Amino acid sequence: MKSVGARLPRYDGLGHVVGQTMFVDDYRVPDGNLWARALRSPSHSARIVRLDTRKAAELPGVHAIVTHRDVPKNVYGHLEALGVPADEPLLAEDEVRYKGQPIAVVAADSEAAAQAAVEAMELELEEREPLFDIRKSFDPDAPQIHHWGNWYPYFGGPDEGPDRRKVRKGDIDKAFADADTIVQGVYRPGAIEHCPTETQVSLVVPEASGRLVIHSCTQAMYFSMGVVAAHLDLPLNKLKFVGGTVGGGFGGKVDSAAETLSALLALKTEQAVKWRWTRDEEFLASSTRAPWHIEIADAVTSDGWILGRKTLTLHDSGAYARFSPYGLTKHAFHHSGAYTIPNIHFDGYVVFSNRVPTTAMRGFGVTSVSFAVETHMTRIATVLGIDPYELRLKNANRLGDTTPNGVRLPDPSTVATIQAVAGAAGVELAPEYAAMTSEPRSGPLLPPHLEAQQQNGSSPNG
Repeated sequence: MKSVGARLPRYDGLGHVVGQTMFVDDYRVPDGNLWARALRSPSHSARIVRLDTRKAAELPGVHAIVTHRDVPKNVYGHLEALGVPADEPLLAEDEVRYKGQPIAVVAADSEAAAQAAVEAMELELEEREPLFDIRKSFDPDAPQIHHWGNWYPYFGGPDEGPDRRKVRKGDIDKAFADADTIVQGVYRPGAIEHCPTETQVSLVVPEASGRLVIHSCTQAMYFSMGVVAAHLDLPLNKLKFVGGTVGGGFGGKVDSAAETLSALLALKTEQAVKWRWTRDEEFLASSTRAPWHIEIADAVTSDGWILGRKTLTLHDSGAYARFSPYGLTKHAFHHSGAYTIPNIHFDGYVVFSNRVPTTAMRGFGVTSVSFAVETHMTRIATVLGIDPYELRLKNANRLGDTTPNGVRLPDPSTVATIQAVAGAAGVELAPEYAAMTSEPRSGPLLPPHLEAQQQNGSSPNG
């Protein structure tokens, strides 16, 4: 308990400051290591007609080349344990779906020798029309991106289960019929590259016992160990992960980008193998935060009550599902923001495109919709001519309110947060708004349209 409230130094702070922290690329193997490089797709979408690696294999210094045929389990899903079926090959088989997709990897005496081998590989592709605008994915004549279709069929094949995340609460048609004004907006948060100082890098050292020691910059050690073990069809006790020091991750180093392929090369050569992505590779082929297309329509009264909200969300998953179904699920819990809206109609789609697969980034699935919701709240205030702080405080979550998913809020902090933001911005609130608390609604703060959604007593969700 002595640590509670105390100012303690970071356990790794001194090493960072004086430059003594060991990152993956700092580790050295006594007998040296081979270097890995990848043949990546130069096309956004194409069928693989021919791949010939024979000339590359004969170059000086080349020790091994790995293609999809060398992977014990080439297609493995990051979220298979959660029921999300696998769809992405570790190394491309018959087609490529995004520029930079790995097709083959090589281990050689130096990075230059490995790159020369990559350039000596003969690759013949049959180009296809790519799709980048997810709004066009639903058009009948849109290019077919994925074998499941152009959007994710939640937790099953195309004929199993729903094709979207759906949330319904209250009577949305009545809310829009009773509204004084409908305020609509479209918001498109863009893709963001994590841009870590440390690029993706791994070092795999085979031991005499047959165990692989994998130095990794992953943010999720046991998760990454499970992914590598599944691809290699090895028990977990055949792997030892070494890590914990990440030179910038922010969500982008949850995907196991380099470890599995380096491990395959190490197994094939029986030598240590390091793969250090170049900065070009990082920008080309590492995952990004997903772009989103978010449409919001709110039914509002002239005095600033939000009666109902319709939301349509398109999440750009890129070429494969990866973590996107999970990200949209989180998104579906937050699409009303920190505000109590009694009538909800939400549809969210994970949509495929010929972009690099997208992944987690700081508040995965939540920050993008929060941006859209808060921008939309300010739009409502502008349309109605109401102070934006007062609009937010009026509709803010309070004790006993329920979320769009029917969960009773036991301790919401929205009111205090908005008041603190107003104070920090030098905004003087009207006395009745400055005195608001998160206590259960009553009087003017409990109009008829909010009564049915209240759960002021205890509940299973509370």
